[in-house]
Amino acid sequence: MLEAWQPTPEERVVQPAVAAAVNVSLNTGLASLEREWREFESHAACTPFQTFDWVSTWQRCVGAKAGVTPAIITARQHGKLLFILPLAAHRKGPVLKVTFLGHTLCDYNAPLLASDFSAQVSDTQFRSLWNAARELLQRQFRYDLLLLDKMPEKIGQHANPMRLLGTSLHPSGAHAVALGENWEQFYSTKRSSATRRHDRSKRRKLAELGDLRFITAEAPEEISKTMDLLIEQKSRWFQRMGIPNMFEIPGQKEFFLSIATTARPFVHVSRLSVGPNCAAANLGLMFQGCYYHVLASYDDGPTLRFGPGVAHLHDLMRFAIEHGCKSFDFTIGDEAYKQNWSDTRLELHDHVSGDGLMGRLAVVAIKAKLRVKRFIKKSPLAWSAVLKARLMLRRRGVSSGSHEC
Repeated sequence: MLEAWQPTPEERVVQPAVAAAVNVSLNTGLASLEREWREFESHAACTPFQTFDWVSTWQRCVGAKAGVTPAIITARQHGKLLFILPLAAHRKGPVLKVTFLGHTLCDYNAPLLASDFSAQVSDTQFRSLWNAARELLQRQFRYDLLLLDKMPEKIGQHANPMRLLGTSLHPSGAHAVALGENWEQFYSTKRSSATRRHDRSKRRKLAELGDLRFITAEAPEEISKTMDLLIEQKSRWFQRMGIPNMFEIPGQKEFFLSIATTARPFVHVSRLSVGPNCAAANLGLMFQGCYYHVLASYDDGPTLRFGPGVAHLHDLMRFAIEHGCKSFDFTIGDEAYKQNWSDTRLELHDHVSGDGLMGRLAVVAIKAKLRVKRFIKKSPLAWSAVLKARLMLRRRGVSSGSHEC
């Protein structure tokens, strides 16, 4: 916990007139910003992971339990918001670090930018604004480490100004594809006739096992039921792969259940049913004309050999097209199926810097860890060896990962 320095929930510190009548503020609470934040996100350049629903639910379910304090930077010119930068402060051992708020469950970390941001703020001006923000953060928290990860190159049509801080490539990228106006036309352009025949054959075999239905969960009890099935299936997959179960981290299961039931219609929860059984499930986000494929699972029972995850993905893309989405974002990760579907690779970037001895030592360790991760992710042989080692450790009852906020 950060009891020695934690301010009152709604305290705001302001750094005035840093660039052309711009005020930079630091807020350590979310409630006072809710109305303005929700209005801003409706027309700002951002991703769904910067919406008030997402970050406030994460803070309530996960962050508050782990001693995380929001550190929300805002910049206003003549009272008009230029950006919201959702950061947070958290102590891990002797190191007090500043990260993006909810960064562990945000596939993309970024500020929310005004629609005319690029026309209003030059690179030089943004550096001045960031220097003012950093001064506020250091004055308030006396942080050791600044860790800003998974930052996209662009936010909407704007170059991400956070790249000006100096970044390196994140170990993983992300992938997206532009959707057409019609599912069948889109599908035929992305898959060969032989692949489509194979997909249809597997779908028929799924249907032979029971009534095959794509179901969007609507009622709260149905959403909760589908999410429980998704979490159960995903947990078994983590165990098979020797990967630490993300739902065992305090508050994270609660987060997904809460966001699924309270953030409608922003969140889309669905399942592919074969008879009475759930063959696959999904939590996706629909935001600013894009469908974000966030959390997916499939059953490891009799339906597995017929590719229920693939069939469900087809249904999701059809659903996205029918609901006016222009793109389908597979989010972070370089899995083969994402690369096979996508027409755009999204590079993500990390910034790591430190103050003081503890901060500089932490930077050395983190940068070394990121370099190793990048090497492993880019080497099929190394990645295969890591997966085998994870599975071996899991079978021996040893956790192969850390749970961080």
